[in-house]
Amino acid sequence: MFFRTARFFPYRLLALALCAPVLAGGAVRTTVAAAAAAPAPAEPAARVYLEDLTWTELRDAIAQGKTTALVPIGGTEQSGPALALGKHNVRVRLLAGRIARELGNALVAPVLAYVPEGNIEPPSSHMRFPGTLSLPPAVFEASLLAIGRSLRAAGFRDIVFLGDHGGYQGQLAQAAARLDKEWAAGPVRAFAPPEYYRAASEGFARILRERGFSADEIGTHAALADTSLQLAVDATMVRREVLESGQPLDARVGVTGGDPRRASAALGALGLDEIVQQSVAAIRAQTAAATRGTAKKHEARP
Repeated sequence: MFFRTARFFPYRLLALALCAPVLAGGAVRTTVAAAAAAPAPAEPAARVYLEDLTWTELRDAIAQGKTTALVPIGGTEQSGPALALGKHNVRVRLLAGRIARELGNALVAPVLAYVPEGNIEPPSSHMRFPGTLSLPPAVFEASLLAIGRSLRAAGFRDIVFLGDHGGYQGQLAQAAARLDKEWAAGPVRAFAPPEYYRAASEGFARILRERGFSADEIGTHAALADTSLQLAVDATMVRREVLESGQPLDARVGVTGGDPRRASAALGALGLDEIVQQSVAAIRAQTAAATRGTAKKHEARP
């Protein structure tokens, strides 16, 4: 058998060689057709994430009016056995991108994933669970100030802190106020609009209540609201098998004040829309008011 096959082997090679141009031509035509049908890569001007730009693209974008910098702040913490530790970081990045596109004059800084999460020794709050990473409050505030000053040095005029976690909202406001005082003589301002987190918690909870869900199900951490938002952001970060396992999902395992079992991406999409709409309206109102205030200062000068 081997010799019979080997005997015709050269002829098989010749047949393949003769067919190769035809096959190659078909492959080329297929490749060209696929390339023509594929969406064109995004132009630099359409990119809203600062880390995706070169420094010259960023310089030009700021010169063309992209003078608002959004600083998304997440946190790396436990969110029960059904939500991944990076929940806040992925969520705030996506939402900041949506807000930037809606605003039209904004770019998004990299996510700050390290925030105060409780005492490390002895462990408290979320630090009682493996995987949570915590910064001392003073280090966190110093980070916010340094980020704000860096963005000002790049040429941004409005620096907006967006916090996805409830525990540090007061510190965001303090950092923005401190930068505002530091920059009082110039046109650059800092903001920490509470509407972002308020929409994520109070606004979304109201939407869920209107659809028949109770406060005991909505919860405040890793429960129905939290899990629905994450399903709408990135379903791979939610462990459906855990939600369906029947195991207890309560404070003992990091779920606070609710039940995530009926969470859905459709519900989460409603919450995402609420956060974007409320945040965009607040940022526009606050930056416009600050611009008017700056103009009045200049008019009052002799």
